[in-house]
Amino acid sequence: MFKHWKQGLVGAVATASLALPLLASAEGLSDDKVKIGVLSDMSGVYKSLEGPGAVVAAKMAIEDFGGEVMGKAIEVISADHQNKPDIGASTAREWIDTKGVDMITALDNSSVGLSVQGLAKDKKIITMNTGAGSTALTEEQCTPYGIHYVYDTHALPVGTATAMVKNGGKKWFFITADYAFGHSLRDNTGAVVKSMGGEVVGNVNAPLSTNDFSSYLLQAQSSGADVIGLANAGQDTVNAIKQANQFRIVQSGQKLAGMLVFITDVHSMGLEIAQGLQFTTAFVWNQNEETKAWSERFNKIHGAMPTMVQAGVYSAVTNYLKAVKEAGTDETEAVRAKLGEMTLNDMFVKGGKIAPNGSMLHDMYLVEAKKPSESESEWDLLRVISKIPADQAYISMEESKCSLVN
Repeated sequence: MFKHWKQGLVGAVATASLALPLLASAEGLSDDKVKIGVLSDMSGVYKSLEGPGAVVAAKMAIEDFGGEVMGKAIEVISADHQNKPDIGASTAREWIDTKGVDMITALDNSSVGLSVQGLAKDKKIITMNTGAGSTALTEEQCTPYGIHYVYDTHALPVGTATAMVKNGGKKWFFITADYAFGHSLRDNTGAVVKSMGGEVVGNVNAPLSTNDFSSYLLQAQSSGADVIGLANAGQDTVNAIKQANQFRIVQSGQKLAGMLVFITDVHSMGLEIAQGLQFTTAFVWNQNEETKAWSERFNKIHGAMPTMVQAGVYSAVTNYLKAVKEAGTDETEAVRAKLGEMTLNDMFVKGGKIAPNGSMLHDMYLVEAKKPSESESEWDLLRVISKIPADQAYISMEESKCSLVN
């Protein structure tokens, strides 16, 4: 598979180069510096999973890189997109047009991410989306400069839904965040369920930032489903699971599937509620000595262990800077081509590759929340059940609908 899409990358880059006018190819840095924009939810439902922690991770990456590239300064600016695509796009436009931003990362909302990625295509600026999930970022709305870095709504159910259907969870009912991400996650999960002989018996859409899930949970409870799939994230997932516990849904025989869960969610719920919850992630902070050392540094600064997307920001910024250094310029075409050639290795990813559609292919992990008696410290919350290889987790280039894939 890797050979196939690597060959495709050469064609994709060549096609993109012919279709789009090249910027000046002179070596060196525009504005005599490299500027990175962290555009995230700093105050809303996704604040804890990326938010201010993404800025911390970006600054750690710059510090570890040496604070400069090619002898020039590296700067970070940040803003709150408020989970509104128009605010995200207008902020990105201002950054690009007046502040000289070279790369934008975080973008933890699929509607925001798609809006900003479309704008960045027109402006010829690289986006390294670490927080959003929709596969549209690398499929129907892929761009030559858009990179989807940490996870997507195809990779998540490959681990979680597969395991649950194999264990008897044949009938599914979804509670879905009512925007691009939730719909994508529901549809991709439903496809996995059906491919394994299961069925989707119902769905209800819930607005983003829902506080009261009781009516949705009662619909799910009365549906006869084996599994209630939560196609949402952040505080919405936490609220839904806490309220499901109050309704004693799991105790009554139904299972909950958190289709996008972060370690901060498990910490917020506590293991008494979260124990046994299985989900798919790209990063476990104490998986090995390298991840543990970095995560403990992050925790000292931020006051919480990193989520997979915060760790992903560190990796994305690090590898972007490596590409700038290797290319000898921050010119977009040259840096994007270099990123496509690189094999990514750091504390977050081993053997990662950026495919022609912009998807960063890497292994994922099926994890389970520990029992309270199994936890040895405040953040010792998860155990790895199995590794999901990259070629199983992500859409193959043969199946991709991205126009950049031959």
